[in-house]
Amino acid sequence: MSAQLIYDLVPLGSIVTYSDGTPRPPDRHRKKLSAWKNNNSGGRLIRKRSQTRIGNTTLPASITLHKGDYGSQGTIVLRVHQTFSVNSGLKFVVKERPAIGSVLVLDPVGDDAELVYVAGNRADAEEWLIRHGYPNAVLKEVTADGAAENTAKGRAAA
Repeated sequence: MSAQLIYDLVPLGSIVTYSDGTPRPPDRHRKKLSAWKNNNSGGRLIRKRSQTRIGNTTLPASITLHKGDYGSQGTIVLRVHQTFSVNSGLKFVVKERPAIGSVLVLDPVGDDAELVYVAGNRADAEEWLIRHGYPNAVLKEVTADGAAENTAKGRAAA
C-alpha cells in the first residue's frame, strides 16, 4: 500500500514495514547494504501530520515511524524516527495493529498528536504517565469501533 493509504487508513500504534522492492545485497557490500536498509525497514506508526503551508511553500502530509530506542541500563539516549511524505514511492505493509483494549498515550492533544506509549490497559497507561510526566497527554483506548473507522470506501487497510 502507499504512504497515502497508510495516512488515510491505518491507526496510530500499528507496526508498519516499508520497502523499495530491491533485493537485499550481500553482507560484504556494507555501503550498499546500509543504503538498502534505509529504504527497507519498519517501525511503529507514531504520527500523522497533515499538509502544512509555510509562506509560499506547501509541505505534503506525512507519516512518522518510530524505528527504535538506543541506550543502556534503562536510559534511552537516542530515539530514532523516520518521516515519509505521502508522496513517497516506497511500498508499505501493515504487520500488526494495536490490540483492542490497549491504550494509546498521545501528546500533545490535537490532530497532529504523537504517540508516545502503547499500554496494555488504562491502569498501565496512567502508571506510565505518572513515571514519565507528560502533563498534556491524552489517553485513547483502542476499540473495535475505532478499528471500523479505518475502513474507507469498502477497503480495509491490510
